[in-house]
Amino acid sequence: MKKISAGKTLCPIARSEDEVGDRWTVLILRELFMRGHRFEEIQAQTGGTPQMIAARLKKLQEDGLVERRRYSERPPRYEYHLTEKGEAFYPVILALRAWGEKWCKSPDEGRAINYTHHSCGGPAGLGPVCESCGQPLQGKDLTAELNPAYKSEREERVEAFRANR
Repeated sequence: MKKISAGKTLCPIARSEDEVGDRWTVLILRELFMRGHRFEEIQAQTGGTPQMIAARLKKLQEDGLVERRRYSERPPRYEYHLTEKGEAFYPVILALRAWGEKWCKSPDEGRAINYTHHSCGGPAGLGPVCESCGQPLQGKDLTAELNPAYKSEREERVEAFRANR
């Protein structure tokens, strides 16, 4: 069966999948929402190869979800930040998180991350609206508290990444 090009269909799901439809791209976006902006941070937390991370970041830039900002002149180094279009992907990340918390984990593991909503000061829940005040959630309006096991997992990935460099 011949694959239909996303640009040749009116289907918004097919077009969206064309921009963000692989595991690595979604994991990169997760890291950007978790305020990991540097290439090495993204690579350490996703486990992707440098070539794969670079290719996905370049495509995210071309598609207008990410912008590159220089943070060092010598040597030239860049951070990656979400654009307005990238920030608009947050409800998708929340939906994946909520689905994963319900269907992909055992209840005794607890939530990987608990968010506090800045606007009301209450627990945000799994979204897309704050469970405390009912307002739509945006990444910039949340403070994350990582489950100790998840925090340890992320720290171990960074240590392993540094040890293998």
